[in-house]
Amino acid sequence: MADGAQARYQRAPGETDVVVLGAGHNGLVTAAYLARFGLRVTVLERLDHVGGAAVSEQLFPGIEARLSCFSYLVALMPYAVVRDLELDLELRSRPVASYTPVLRRGRADGLLVERKPGTATVDSFRRVTGSDRDWRAWQRFYDQIGKAARVIAPTLLEPMPGKGVVMKAVREACGSGFWHEFMEEPLGTIVDRTFEDDDVRGIVLTDALIGTQTWAYDPTLIQNRCFLYHVMASASGEWRVPIGGMGAVTDSLERAAVKAGVVIRTGATVTLVESDGKRASVLYRTADGDEHRIDAKYVAANVAPPILADLLGQQGPPKPEGNQLKVNLVVQRLPKLRSGIAPETAFAGTFHVDESASRLAAAYQESESGRLPDPLPFEAYCHTLTDRTILSPDASRSGMHTITLFGLHTPARLFAEKGGSGGAGVKERAVKLALAGLNRYLEEPIEDCLATDAEGRPCIEALSPLDVEAQLAMPGGHIFHGDLSWPWATSSGVAGSWGVETAIPNVVICGSGALRGGAVSGIPGRAAALSIVSRIQRSRGRELLR
Repeated sequence: MADGAQARYQRAPGETDVVVLGAGHNGLVTAAYLARFGLRVTVLERLDHVGGAAVSEQLFPGIEARLSCFSYLVALMPYAVVRDLELDLELRSRPVASYTPVLRRGRADGLLVERKPGTATVDSFRRVTGSDRDWRAWQRFYDQIGKAARVIAPTLLEPMPGKGVVMKAVREACGSGFWHEFMEEPLGTIVDRTFEDDDVRGIVLTDALIGTQTWAYDPTLIQNRCFLYHVMASASGEWRVPIGGMGAVTDSLERAAVKAGVVIRTGATVTLVESDGKRASVLYRTADGDEHRIDAKYVAANVAPPILADLLGQQGPPKPEGNQLKVNLVVQRLPKLRSGIAPETAFAGTFHVDESASRLAAAYQESESGRLPDPLPFEAYCHTLTDRTILSPDASRSGMHTITLFGLHTPARLFAEKGGSGGAGVKERAVKLALAGLNRYLEEPIEDCLATDAEGRPCIEALSPLDVEAQLAMPGGHIFHGDLSWPWATSSGVAGSWGVETAIPNVVICGSGALRGGAVSGIPGRAAALSIVSRIQRSRGRELLR
């Protein structure tokens, strides 16, 4: 960073137009947009670096690999955000959508779904399921989903549409029955009706359950909402790889914000937010213990709603509960699979382990009864098969790879052991279950493939929801800041808003806790900026009328 930019990066004015709480990716999006609109913007970040969950780190000493420690793929980020903020960011498609190893009739096999399905996909469906029925059903199912996504995704860049408006557009695109099936009855019901094979059903359902403690037939339809966000990515359902890791997303946003004139203050812990609806004051404490106050016209909160309520001295929503085990691995070589498929193909997309529909249902019941699921359903993904830039040249030449495991139905409560251990024992058992599950489908144990760091330790790091909460201040370690909402207004009072507004006119939510939050998208960050700008424009309009 240039010297001038570094000076601006540390400056802390006593007054500004907008204070952004938190320098996660959405906070940076909000700040960059508002600064480009000509507003003075100050970002306060508790940690000593920006990025929140969208960061890359060299986790293991002596191992020259920068892993995406928390979030690891980009889903919903619209091209509009990249274009508007002039981000120097490359998002690359994976050649494989998913691979699911299975054991059928005593034989190891697997279901391959290519990103652009060809004969290999068709053959694997026929081989694993015994016919072409589920493959044809798969095509029809995702064709309808794609049509709906192309209708709904563009509305994420506009004020919240009313439910009726979206319903009409979806029915016109997909037929009259689609809305009822996907938006009004539990997803498990339509999946059961559409597919016969247990593993095929499970592959579909994972998009509805990952990061959410629920089941396929939940009458509240949390699973349907989660599924919609996962398959609506970029209006195509495709989750893409950020070249350079998630840290490259943050670096690009930081550069855009600083270039626009944003002041970023790291090591600044916000302790209080006061507002009368027209003016606001934010108190924060720096790393040296000094207390500071900054006055502003608006506050944009890139923190979870319970934390914002706390800062405002209000009664907030209940603390959410996270539901994922994240395991980061570095391997010196990719393991061979019992099915015989090349590991470079199997691990290039989402690698599903023990995620059949019946196993997912059983795992949910086990976790609800207070036990770690056994077998543990999870998915794996190898970033370095799409992007070698996160490795040093020497590490890349050696054949090294990074693998991420993401476990389902591992709610935070399972790790809250008595005695103050922070769930370390439970986390260790969960990791063993995950590795054992992976090994069932491998020719060699994954432990034999692990790289060792400079101190001779295997390169494996695990994060429970409690770890996520401790490191990122996400209540309960919930990666979405709470249950996802429908991406349209469910009440007349919300229609026409940006889905970021709070009861205080000059305080907005710009993070995942907004009505269209969740995932690495920048959508709520952009919406918060446009909400503030539209409010300013309305205010100026009223002044002109006077």
